[in-house]
Amino acid sequence: MPSTQFREQIAELSAQLAGRPLDASLDAWLNAKHGVETPTFERLKQSCQAGVSEGWLCDREGGGIRYGRIFKPAPDLHGFSVDVVDMQDIAGPHHTHPNGEIDLIMPLDAGAQFDGRPAGWLVCPPGSSHRPTVTGGRALVLYLLPEGSITFTR
Repeated sequence: MPSTQFREQIAELSAQLAGRPLDASLDAWLNAKHGVETPTFERLKQSCQAGVSEGWLCDREGGGIRYGRIFKPAPDLHGFSVDVVDMQDIAGPHHTHPNGEIDLIMPLDAGAQFDGRPAGWLVCPPGSSHRPTVTGGRALVLYLLPEGSITFTR
């Protein structure tokens, strides 16, 4: 699968996110409209798995985490950057989200969770912070960052 097809999938989704506040309401909407049992979730998960398998996603490694920013913020992505990480029973580096963060959690092992959440969407509001953690196995996590904004803390 080419990364151009993946970009088109993200552009279609990000058009629905443009201008919406990153809050609990968006979290609920994403899980209802594009949650685990939907074609959107399945397409994105299949695309991420293909990208990892083909080597154009998660092409870097650091501290036991495979990761990569596949797309920088762009008009066709409605200002979102796109990162994907491949994590297994590990905590990543602490960081803050100046403009918020939208995460798609895609467990590869039954029971894997990201920040205590199972498969589905997690919306972190502007100014939030965390140490991203996968427990219970392996998961891919797709990050949409408004304007690509993220600040790693020490």
